[in-house]
Amino acid sequence: MSRTPALMLQGTGSDVGKSLTTAGLCRVFARRGQRVRPFKPQNMSNNAAVTDDGGEIGRAQALQARACGVRPTVHMNPVLLKPETDTGAQVIVQGRRVGTWRARDYIGRKPTLLGAVLDSYARIAAEADLVLIEGAGSPAEVNLRAGDIANMGFAEAADLPVVLVADIDRGGVIAALVGTHAVLPQAERDRIRGYVINKFRGDPSLFDDGLRIVTDRTGWPSLGVVPFLPDAAKLPAEDAVALDRSAEADAAPIRIAVLQLSRIANHDDFDPLRLEPDVALTMIRPGHALPGDVDLVVIPGTKSTAGDLAFLRAQGWDVDLAAHLRRGGRILGICGGYQMLGRRLHDPDGIEGPPGSVDGLGLLDVETVMRPDKRLTEAAGRHRATGTAVHGYEMHIGLTEGPAAAAPFLDLGGRADGAVSADGRVAGCYLHGLFRSDPFRHAFLAGLRPRAETGLAFDHAVEAALDALADHLERHLDIDALWRIAASRGESPT
Repeated sequence: MSRTPALMLQGTGSDVGKSLTTAGLCRVFARRGQRVRPFKPQNMSNNAAVTDDGGEIGRAQALQARACGVRPTVHMNPVLLKPETDTGAQVIVQGRRVGTWRARDYIGRKPTLLGAVLDSYARIAAEADLVLIEGAGSPAEVNLRAGDIANMGFAEAADLPVVLVADIDRGGVIAALVGTHAVLPQAERDRIRGYVINKFRGDPSLFDDGLRIVTDRTGWPSLGVVPFLPDAAKLPAEDAVALDRSAEADAAPIRIAVLQLSRIANHDDFDPLRLEPDVALTMIRPGHALPGDVDLVVIPGTKSTAGDLAFLRAQGWDVDLAAHLRRGGRILGICGGYQMLGRRLHDPDGIEGPPGSVDGLGLLDVETVMRPDKRLTEAAGRHRATGTAVHGYEMHIGLTEGPAAAAPFLDLGGRADGAVSADGRVAGCYLHGLFRSDPFRHAFLAGLRPRAETGLAFDHAVEAALDALADHLERHLDIDALWRIAASRGESPT
């Protein structure tokens, strides 16, 4: 195994800040002239990105690659699990779909994926001065240790030092760290070279006693206490769990609602809208009615179109959408949301569930047929109605055709994409990420309500947020100690 300096960031739980901490450190070391590469052996997320080599990886690894100043490749996240149901997920290996496995089957087949994971890691390490590896979930989930490729199993196979990230904002951080130490076997405790306290609010010196307690109980040194950083919210959140804690929209004049489907995918499509100062973006949670005063309702992408279509109807959102249109509102469907807007959805091969057909919402005169081939590509073109430039990516299974497609929403390099209803109030397309295009976003929003240019340059805002995150980590973490740990692979902790 390569001896390239490397460090694995594992967490005391999910959503403790591993992804953004890794992204921030990628930017820190890249700014110091290092060739840094991100890596995550196994990820579970429906928020994915298309890579230059024609595959897909978790969105967090694409952001981390951006923080390093490099383009993402499939080898940065060789195993990606995209949940389709509560007990099954689509399995992506080195960027390609290999099938849909039930959770119990996946547990038994995990060891067969280690070869692909180590192959990808070797490729990444060969081109790097430093590899920053993100774990998944927590190593304290010792019931899942057999065949593990996401945390200590991978750290052992690649002989990596580990730093734990713990979230103090959720409470119980001392128990989380000491408890992790208690359940790990000695060999795995020895791999952990220190810990980071994340999302601290207030005066960090007030936690000095807490740091002493953790270190006395575990022997692990503190590598820093990172205060809560509001600017981190400007960066894409990988997990849909972040949507459950999103704030309610404010009183901005343009009001947009996004249906929070049970298998919502690529929810970072809406990050640019969230940053617009005159837009109030609300995620409509299950069990909640669609507000009557919104200008636009977006049906987002989903990992299970037919399943989430049934879920949408179970919430009564189909009735709400009809009322929204009667009030003069508009609807936009993206990817799976676009498929739902049609008259019928056909899945003859049972790609997303039992074979068969279901009625769509009937708001666009198109029909979709699911096909086994997955379209994964970046794309650019223009919005037909305004002529403004768009760019993004396609990531879908299915072909959508019908009379409404004769009035496409987008022109992608001479290829039509999407459809628009005769009255112009219902539209759909397959292009993810289209709101990142500043001219299009302004023109589209101005079509909802008159507005002045706000000056938001989304890509610049993301770069500025990455730099702010890196500055923040440099102020509060012992960066030199992290480098020494990464460079000391294979050595016993001092």
